[in-house]
Amino acid sequence: MNYQEVIANAKKNIGPHCKVCPQCNGIACKGVIPGPGGKASGIGFIRNYQAFKAVSLNMDTLHDVVDPDISIELFGKKFDLPVFAAPVGAVQLHYSDLYDDLKYSEIIIKGSKNAGSIGFTGDGVVASVFDGTADAIKACGGHGIPTIKPWSKDEVIEKIRTAEAAGSFAVAMDVDAAGLAILAVQGKPVYPVSEEVLRQIISSTELPFIVKGIMTAEAALKAAEAGAYAIIVSNHGGRVLDDTPSTLSVLPEIVQAVKGKVKIFIDGGIRTGLDVFKAIALGADAVLMARPFVTAVYGGAEEGVELLYNQIGSELKNAMLMTGCKDLASINEKHVRKTH
Repeated sequence: MNYQEVIANAKKNIGPHCKVCPQCNGIACKGVIPGPGGKASGIGFIRNYQAFKAVSLNMDTLHDVVDPDISIELFGKKFDLPVFAAPVGAVQLHYSDLYDDLKYSEIIIKGSKNAGSIGFTGDGVVASVFDGTADAIKACGGHGIPTIKPWSKDEVIEKIRTAEAAGSFAVAMDVDAAGLAILAVQGKPVYPVSEEVLRQIISSTELPFIVKGIMTAEAALKAAEAGAYAIIVSNHGGRVLDDTPSTLSVLPEIVQAVKGKVKIFIDGGIRTGLDVFKAIALGADAVLMARPFVTAVYGGAEEGVELLYNQIGSELKNAMLMTGCKDLASINEKHVRKTH
């Protein structure tokens, strides 16, 4: 199977809400929730995508780099590339009933491990979703990062215990899910998290703790001061608050505020290895991708996931070769420029 076949299969398998567009830019699906779209006007999703297209790479082939190293060390582990599958939930509602959340997560976990990376998995209203995912992570040697919704403090800590028992390398919480009204409709609302509660949650575990949903320097500092190992610059794919800025546009100010204090990841609008290069050049340590992995799962299951990782890795390597970057640490802002 090649990745074009994966896309063709995904078009057959994904339901009516997602069209598997040639460019996953948020325009055709704006406001489509349930479905893959951004909230209301969809501009948050659209801006994420457009921000990466507004940055170009400075080509320079007068150098001695011949085999760029795209590996990265995080959580005390080494990964083959700085790209991770982002958590995705309620796949039956948003995409199709070919898979439920548990099966989707199992595919992400196994496909990511096969590709030398690691997948983040989602949470849900029904407890069996998180528990089943934890079982899948345990069966894969702890190779997965469960992501917990901002439920009550006690419930979050209880789920952290489940993650610990599964042998997970790390645990995450998507605080930006506080804007997911669809959870309240299902009878289990979520809320914003205070810095003090976040500190208590993080101090309850020895696992590296990742806070997803950071969009300002101030919030990044709060997460760092609460003891986070890493933050994810994310507006939840533009799905929780309309008219947000793009994640890439706020990345530099966040990097300036907390670089060296926490690891900095970013998601939103990342589609290619060139986009990964741009994010790292502007200060990110690694990236997460969500919607492209949905296509990969629905189009090719574990093989599709592995093919996507390989494609992104090859594109990143090529970008580094054509800009003179021998490893990820060599990539910096001199290698990119704003084009419009």
